[in-house]
Amino acid sequence: MYNFLSLNLKCPHCSTSLMDPNTLVDNAHSVALLIDAGKNKGDINLSSIYGSFNYICNIDSKKDEIAVFSCPHCGKEVITKSECNVCKAPMATLVLDMGGKISFCSRRGCQNHNVQFEDLNNVLRKMYQEYGYQKLNDYDAADIVHPSTDKNEDLEIIETGAFLHAYCPHCRKSLIESDMLKLKLVNEQNEEGYILSSPYLNVFSSKSTLFLAEGKPVGDLRCFHCNHTLMVKDRKCDVCESPVGAISISARSKLIDFFLCSKKGCRWHGLSEEDLSDIKLDDSLEW
Repeated sequence: MYNFLSLNLKCPHCSTSLMDPNTLVDNAHSVALLIDAGKNKGDINLSSIYGSFNYICNIDSKKDEIAVFSCPHCGKEVITKSECNVCKAPMATLVLDMGGKISFCSRRGCQNHNVQFEDLNNVLRKMYQEYGYQKLNDYDAADIVHPSTDKNEDLEIIETGAFLHAYCPHCRKSLIESDMLKLKLVNEQNEEGYILSSPYLNVFSSKSTLFLAEGKPVGDLRCFHCNHTLMVKDRKCDVCESPVGAISISARSKLIDFFLCSKKGCRWHGLSEEDLSDIKLDDSLEW
């Protein structure tokens, strides 16, 4: 689960936290900065998930344009004299609360970034204490499906934290890779990439190799083995009515359909009406 390490970042000048709990990117608290790109100035919220390049911004910028990032508290620029070793643009640097810093390229479209730790032993200890978190320890000890304590003994509940063994409904191959749920993604520009999500029910960490705008459908979800689309034509999200994809998960010694909304940020998921007659998901609006 360290693939979904969420970073807590501070301004290198005033040491004030840059974390914004009210604006979520990749279903996690975002990193709030001021941005100056060309003749436009505004606000940008970056994903705090390490390895994700998603963001929310209230101004437009061109591809390959170099932006200047500043702290929203003290107003000082976080751009440094260090150059990106990929495109030679200036690097922006923020401070990690666990000790160290993260630097990222200021050129739009360049995904070069790096992390430097002051004390690796101290960082590893904090990672185990804070990011290995107790929920996941409980999940690892749990089976996929747990009996319900409901009066209806025939009803089984897939509890929050259950590991979802996911499969393609077409080629039946596993969609789990390196302990992550991996789906192929094709966006409206016909660009191909991957979206990686937590395979634990109601744990919502995710990241993608393509930029995904918050609040919009991500595009066509496909199996990364057979390339068959996972989108369902005759069903919409129960919350936002966006297109829905379906994968297969194992429950009651069989595979059942598990539906998930394709809109970035929507937290709905569900089962078919037939499966709901004897299987129940722990209550949640999230995915």
